[in-house]
Amino acid sequence: MERTDHAAAVDRGPILVWGAGAIGGTIGAALVRARHAVVFVDIEADHVAAIADPARGLVIEGPVDPHRIVAPAFTPATVKGTYRRIFLCVKAHHTEEACRALLPHLAGDGYVLSLQNGLCESIIAPIVGRERTMGCFVNFSADWHGPGRIMYGGRGALVLGELDGATTPRLAALQTLLRDAFEPNAIVTDNIWGYLWGKLGYGAMLFAQALGEKGIADCLARPELLPLWRALGGEAIAVARAEGVTPLGFNGFDPAAFSPGATEAQAAASVAAMVAFNRPNAKTHSGVWRDLWVRRRRTEVDVQIAPIAAIGARRGIACPATARLVAMIHECEAGTRPMSDANLTELMAP
Repeated sequence: MERTDHAAAVDRGPILVWGAGAIGGTIGAALVRARHAVVFVDIEADHVAAIADPARGLVIEGPVDPHRIVAPAFTPATVKGTYRRIFLCVKAHHTEEACRALLPHLAGDGYVLSLQNGLCESIIAPIVGRERTMGCFVNFSADWHGPGRIMYGGRGALVLGELDGATTPRLAALQTLLRDAFEPNAIVTDNIWGYLWGKLGYGAMLFAQALGEKGIADCLARPELLPLWRALGGEAIAVARAEGVTPLGFNGFDPAAFSPGATEAQAAASVAAMVAFNRPNAKTHSGVWRDLWVRRRRTEVDVQIAPIAAIGARRGIACPATARLVAMIHECEAGTRPMSDANLTELMAP
């Protein structure tokens, strides 16, 4: 259905990529290489300096699409100008702060595209305006390895959608932009919330993987953990449905396999498909695992995963597995729980 209550001007002027880490750096570099004007913003001054330095630049490493670009880059305090297209790519728990910082740089007829995990669109919209907020689901694999270095480990789904499900000129233009410059299989949807909630079910499993030593594929493949995957996936899907959202699948994750009444065999088949998707990926461990055990910093758990249980409580749906997972991640962040594959069997215990 065509709608006219969204800003239509989308394709003139540079794109401001706010957050030049794994997601923003990978997509932004592809856009620069395709000769689109891109300006990067990041809080890491060394990373900003590398991107703008002709002798260094931003290097995309890994097996998928290695290349190097140089582009204008600034910290939030030094960026200037207004932009019609702002791609927001910061960690979920930095969303509110970033939105308030970028607001003066957002044109009146522009939009913010959330290239993030979680339900960040619900944080962005009250700050910049719902009509100036666009949704996006991403599942490609990338890691920030240091100033000017990002490893692009594997392709994955990329889905774009207006928050109200409308079909708009700016949505079509955005799909063309990203399909031509970055992901040939980028699609649009009238149910972006379905993809975002589906990613929460899968994301809970990735947060659980971060508790242990094994990588994503090896962790998901542990047969004794199938009840854990069913519990975590099932809680997210149940809460999504209570919210009136129909969760959608991607890259092996099948929401129906974790819905009430689904069999163990259905869940096992979906997990096997997720293992097959992740097995060839050069990014073996989740970004959450890297945050906990490499970068030793706070994760996105309170903004990505904790809301499942919080919304569930408001809907009268208990989410004990999700609540235990959030508590364990907090223990890891605090340094009171060590990395161990045994954490996952403990998490599975009633």
